[in-house]
Amino acid sequence: MDTTQAASPWLLRPYLRALGPGLVTGASDDDPSGIATYSQVGASFRFGLLWTALLTLPLMTAVQEICDRTALATGKGLGELSTVRLGTRGRYVVIGLVSLLIVANALNIAADLIAVGSGMNLLHAGPTVVWAVIAGAAITILIISGSFELVARVFKVLCLALVSYIAMLLVVHVNWASVAHSTFVPRFSLKGNYLGLLVAVLGTTISPYLFFWQSLHRLEEMRDDPAGGSQPEPLARRSGRAERMKRRTSRLDVFTGMAFSNIVMFAIIVTTAATLGSHGRNRIQSAAEAASALRPIAGHVASVLFALGFIGSGVLAVPVLAGAGSAGMAGLLGKTAGFSRSLRRAPIFYGLVLLGTLGGTALSLLGVNPIKLLVLVAVINGVAAAPFLVLVMLISGDRTIMGRYANGRLATTLGWTTTLLMAGAAIALFAFAHGGGLY
Repeated sequence: MDTTQAASPWLLRPYLRALGPGLVTGASDDDPSGIATYSQVGASFRFGLLWTALLTLPLMTAVQEICDRTALATGKGLGELSTVRLGTRGRYVVIGLVSLLIVANALNIAADLIAVGSGMNLLHAGPTVVWAVIAGAAITILIISGSFELVARVFKVLCLALVSYIAMLLVVHVNWASVAHSTFVPRFSLKGNYLGLLVAVLGTTISPYLFFWQSLHRLEEMRDDPAGGSQPEPLARRSGRAERMKRRTSRLDVFTGMAFSNIVMFAIIVTTAATLGSHGRNRIQSAAEAASALRPIAGHVASVLFALGFIGSGVLAVPVLAGAGSAGMAGLLGKTAGFSRSLRRAPIFYGLVLLGTLGGTALSLLGVNPIKLLVLVAVINGVAAAPFLVLVMLISGDRTIMGRYANGRLATTLGWTTTLLMAGAAIALFAFAHGGGLY
């Protein structure tokens, strides 16, 4: 009995240590733009769109597991693998798509920094613009000068900020019978604002930058492995036991991160539905506005918890947004990428990261409406998601590249289903964004 108890923590340690890339990806998915979208969903339709949490969980989990596995199987990022799979001509098409992604990410960074500043302002810490600049500068300094180990630890700590949204379920009064019914019995509507928010949820949950980030962060984590050293060691080069353990722990990491992301999404919709939705406050323009609106309805504690959540998620999302597109472009150009590399070894990557963070910081000073930025980002992501998913599926299904780690039947089915769904969402996005159905 004593032996089992002593062995249990040792057996759990590899799994607990493995929580990183998937957890950070899942948490960064709940950035202030996502929080604003989920808040609008709850305020507008109360529990009517809760079923989307069940729909998106298996789809986003499958896609991120596939992206994660491409890195594990090859030791290369999606940018490098795109060149291998498509050749020189196809690479130029992907370069164009990644360029769009970098622009979208810079706009998203600006909106997230404004949200961070707004959150600090709600906590009476100072003006929005000042904190947006401070956050942008601090994040830039951290990712340029800090080691990847430090950056990774900061990422994990920032993930905890999102626990505040789960804690809010204990603060507000919720009719759990209605929640259960709406979650498991979908209610569908053909109204423009309903379809528009449904598309927004899909676009927010399954975003192209997450594909590149999952691959990049896994490669960084593999370089940090004792087995990897300066170069990530693919699964096929590991011993049987080490290979099986790496696959299991990596999958656990991805599944945990995606489950955490969807639980937070679920909690935000439930909280705002039970408060703002029940009081007729059905027009939320930002995460900061949602936090401010909660104060007279659910109390000061709920407002503070909401603000702390999107401050932490905003700070987490900025380097993820900047790093994702930068890694993709660097890989396509045949250049080194990754926060574990020095500035001298990866100048293109860091140059693009700086362009994203500093560009986003500069945009935050222009007084641009963050909601307009986010709608524009949603349009770009909606257009780019399906082509990027096609690329991911072509790479992950190619046995010449992936060997025995190529997609199985379940991954193929879920992956292509997600691709078709996001292609449909892109078409719907244009249809309803034109009529103002998104916000």
